Amino acid sequence: MSLDFKKLMNNTASSIPPSGIRKFFDIAAEMEDAISLGVGEPDFVTPWHIRDEGIYSLEKGMTYYTSNSGLKELREEICNYLNRRFSLKYEAKSQVLVTVGGSEAIDLCIRSLVQPGDEVIIPEPSFVCYKPIAQLAGGVPVTIETKAENNFRLTADELKAAITPKTKLLVLPFPNNPTGGVMDKQDLEEIAEVLKDTNVLVLSDEIYAELTYGDKRHFSIAQIPDMYERTILVSGFSKAFAMTGWRLGYACAHPELIKIMTKVHQFAIMSAPTTAQFAAIEAMRNGDEDIEMMRSEYDMRRHVMVKGFNDMGLDCFEPLGAFYTFPSIKSTGLSSDEFCERCLREKKVAVIPGTAFGECGEGFIRCSYAYSIDSINEALNRIEAFVKHR
Repeated sequence: MSLDFKKLMNNTASSIPPSGIRKFFDIAAEMEDAISLGVGEPDFVTPWHIRDEGIYSLEKGMTYYTSNSGLKELREEICNYLNRRFSLKYEAKSQVLVTVGGSEAIDLCIRSLVQPGDEVIIPEPSFVCYKPIAQLAGGVPVTIETKAENNFRLTADELKAAITPKTKLLVLPFPNNPTGGVMDKQDLEEIAEVLKDTNVLVLSDEIYAELTYGDKRHFSIAQIPDMYERTILVSGFSKAFAMTGWRLGYACAHPELIKIMTKVHQFAIMSAPTTAQFAAIEAMRNGDEDIEMMRSEYDMRRHVMVKGFNDMGLDCFEPLGAFYTFPSIKSTGLSSDEFCERCLREKKVAVIPGTAFGECGEGFIRCSYAYSIDSINEALNRIEAFVKHR
């Protein structure tokens, strides 16, 4: 008897489409002379002093499991770092959980909170994982379209209109992937005012917190006194410290929330990679200069890419965070998928359709500037040639 695997699979998991990010990257990887601006990964190698600590931990034979919550020293350094950089105070023993990347922290947060029928508000365009994870938990994603004319921010009025008695969680993905939009202190205070008389919790994904540009630095909604208790702050080491392959993140929240998240983590994962945790201790202690060096380089590339798109006639919002631009390609008359497929096939440049980040991303493309300036300039030249001769 042959098995019908389609009938055996979980219906929710089967119905979720694959990520729209990897498709174009995978094609470009097999195409000679192709340039990819598709994947959100720093082009910097993890700084040597951080790598060295990981190597040293292996040389010392530190190859055992850590506690489920993560190394005590790392949790303490995460607390020191958040206090030093963002004036946030957490208790290492009860309010911090070390995870396998920021992605696991997001998954743990949603699975620990969301029950079937609970609504999860997700501003879009945004990173691809929030909606599928909510659906896998039995939750109901409620999307809010952020708009270019509002600098891709979530407004208090939009949030207020979306909240219902079934709302359990608000995802705040700022600085934003893919738009580069940010929420400043005033924006977040207005959001807090909407939430103050509700039971809605906030998942604040701050993985790009260190990558902001201009005069204002990142402000966390957890810094607002009334929001501290109801906010689950999620972050990690991939973006700020160029540690994508180390797979390490963390969540900080009320002790009762961390307790449940740790229980799920305990059964699903057990503990984050030990070597990565020792490297991360060094990153937290001595990585501030690395952050500033990389941020300065991204800032320069950001200006080049924004100017390049605007000069070729593709309106491009100036991102104030992360390392992406989100230019409009509506003037070409092509859909986002058509633009990306033809640009890759005809000019060998891989960019991501805006629809990968929500239906409201139609008419936009995402381009990462976490690539060398030479690659960026060449890619812009090819895209301009495509736009002019399509």
